[in-house]
Amino acid sequence: MMNLWKGREFKSSILALSLLGLAACTSSAPSSQKVSRLDVVLKRGTLVCGVSGEVPGFSFVDPKGKYSGLDVDVCRAIAAALFDNPEAVEYRNLSAKERFTALQTGEIDILSRNTTFTASRDTDTGLEFAPVVFYDGQGIMVKKSSNIKSLEDLKNSSICIQVGTTHEANLTEQLGKRNITYKPVTFDEVNAMFNAYQAGRCTAVTADLSALSSRRTLLPKSTDHILLDAVLSKEPLAPAVRDGDSRWSNAVRWIIYGATAAEELGITSKNISESNKNNPEITRFLGIPDANGKSSDLGKNMGLTNDFAARVVKSVGNYGEIYDRNLGVGTKLNIDRGLNKLWTNGGLMYAPPFR
Repeated sequence: MMNLWKGREFKSSILALSLLGLAACTSSAPSSQKVSRLDVVLKRGTLVCGVSGEVPGFSFVDPKGKYSGLDVDVCRAIAAALFDNPEAVEYRNLSAKERFTALQTGEIDILSRNTTFTASRDTDTGLEFAPVVFYDGQGIMVKKSSNIKSLEDLKNSSICIQVGTTHEANLTEQLGKRNITYKPVTFDEVNAMFNAYQAGRCTAVTADLSALSSRRTLLPKSTDHILLDAVLSKEPLAPAVRDGDSRWSNAVRWIIYGATAAEELGITSKNISESNKNNPEITRFLGIPDANGKSSDLGKNMGLTNDFAARVVKSVGNYGEIYDRNLGVGTKLNIDRGLNKLWTNGGLMYAPPFR
């Protein structure tokens, strides 16, 4: 009798524990459901965008507080798609060292700060990268008066490097392969690094080629400095969002692709109102009814309006317009598009089909 009771007691205990576990799962289910950052941003009415603020052509703030640059235009494009207002952006200036923490903790909605897309950053730091917006490479800048013409001439020279970037490991690997010894001079902050270079504390300074070109324009005598004809690495620069929120990352991804797709389709901020409404690819992209009165729900399926891409082009332009305005011919930087040309022109810029 005692053994039978123990058996029943055991079974009852198991049943009670099971019901308790089920109740616990049920009660915690609502709290475990995450609210997408997309909904948070839409409800707030502004996009909080992490940038550098110190790199002309990419993200730079002038004395009046106005932001400009390719990275800034990425933020403006997202705000245009979400709110039909490219100015609905709050910018946060972040150093290379603090940028990932700001994204991981939710201080910012998106990081658009000349950040290299790498395997470890994509998998170990809680980031999810959006499409590449600029294909770059690491370079080295020296003073003309140094008579340094090649990497080999840097032997035993001091080189300024910013910590928290991919440049430290790249420089060690590339100069190590060539048996070129050097003296690293490290800095946490980019301005301190370039100020030290300008003051002669180091013979050379290394960063992305675009960043070197950008910072050279701020030096008192920019023509006194040259970029060596050497590319040390691949540096695909891309915005990033926090990992684990596909609704938000999908929206950001396709908004950015929209700028490239617009250039592929020949749609600009100037001719968008005259676009061929009889072309189903264009009507689908712009989110307007086709000749048969049917419209695509591409935007709706992402939690956006169907004309989200049209909003981007109207307010900010296509990728080519964004590039030319910030980096291209007619700007101080005058950086050739190179790999950043459309794939149809020999470059790497390519948008998946909008269908």
